Amino acid sequence: MEKIRVYAPATVANVACGFDIFGFAVNHPGDEVVLEKKSTPGIIIKEITGDDGRLPKAVEKNTAGIAIQKFLAYIGREDQGFELSLHKDMPLGSGLGSSAASAVAGVFAANELLGRPLSQKDLLPFAMEGERVACGSAHADNVGPSLLGGFVIIRSYDPLDIIQVPVPADLYASIVHPQIEVNTKDARGILDKEISLSTTITQMGNVAGLVAGLLLPDYELIGRSLVDVIIEPSRAILIPGFAEVKAAAIANGALGCSISGSGPSLFALSKGEETAQKVAQAMAAEFASLGIGSEQYVSQINQKGPIVLAD
Repeated sequence: MEKIRVYAPATVANVACGFDIFGFAVNHPGDEVVLEKKSTPGIIIKEITGDDGRLPKAVEKNTAGIAIQKFLAYIGREDQGFELSLHKDMPLGSGLGSSAASAVAGVFAANELLGRPLSQKDLLPFAMEGERVACGSAHADNVGPSLLGGFVIIRSYDPLDIIQVPVPADLYASIVHPQIEVNTKDARGILDKEISLSTTITQMGNVAGLVAGLLLPDYELIGRSLVDVIIEPSRAILIPGFAEVKAAAIANGALGCSISGSGPSLFALSKGEETAQKVAQAMAAEFASLGIGSEQYVSQINQKGPIVLAD
């Protein structure tokens, strides 16, 4: 192949109690990359659409570009050049892993065009380098599920240890992205630097309970465990109407509701698509009552990760 078109999915990170260690992929929204070989070395970012001109075309500053660059250096193919086009099909700064999806789509596309010299899981460190460019930290709770699909646990960074957890077939996510902005640095800076032993124990119980609930599967246990006593109380103040939107999700049948990544998007998990649709509408209605518009997405947990699209 000389040219390929790849779609990589958005993700929900943290998943309430699992700050920096849990993440899952959804079917939509996502990002799309078109990558084409060229006869001379170097990566050229031809165009970026859907970003309102906000993203850099310099390879070293672009999440997809740097991920491909690091990948080529690792496999010893810096002689291979590429021309890249990126279409952003999700809001920037949404808390849905926008930068991660771009990095994943880019490095996955390059690996495919070069005959898959690395396994899909081995592409993770290069996608993480895209995250380093985007936010200063090479975290994996977005790129992990976007690349591998499903629900993932980041057990360790040194060494990197990623675990995929099966999820119930009837588990659906409702995601509502309010049209406000939350700066990731602000969302990090607002967090408490120290937490009590009792709070830590409560959070550990919820982390263990959520994993057990997914594996059993036990929807009620999933719901009881989708509780964040460490991060959510601090970050909720950055999202207008948070308490009311969360209450609306629960009142309409959601198992639980929390902040996606650093926000401002909120997610809820439900049993069944019908309930998930109802939950999304109720959450959006609460934001609308405050004069805040939103986008809504309802999806099963995406099990595929990036996919090749037909031209």
